[in-house]
Amino acid sequence: MDFDKLVHQPTRLQIFAHLYQHGETSFPDLQKALDVTEGNLASHIQRMEDADCVAVEKQFVDRKPQTTYELTDRGREKFEEHIGTLESLIDDLDG
Repeated sequence: MDFDKLVHQPTRLQIFAHLYQHGETSFPDLQKALDVTEGNLASHIQRMEDADCVAVEKQFVDRKPQTTYELTDRGREKFEEHIGTLESLIDDLDG
């Protein structure tokens, strides 16, 4: 049974799960929800963006920059496949 390393990494798994459940989320809200440093979050988001799993939108709101993230269709599919793999593993353990 192979796990997708992009999704399975603990911090990225939390990012996938949060975005899957909450949809579009701002950088500060995501950082606060996951309790990670700015640099750590930014590097994981970059890896997910490079894999076309997260869409990044940058805009100005009241003259302040705001960055939001949302899973792409590919990101949602990869997360759902990962959950399916975990469920299969659990089913196999139950016998």
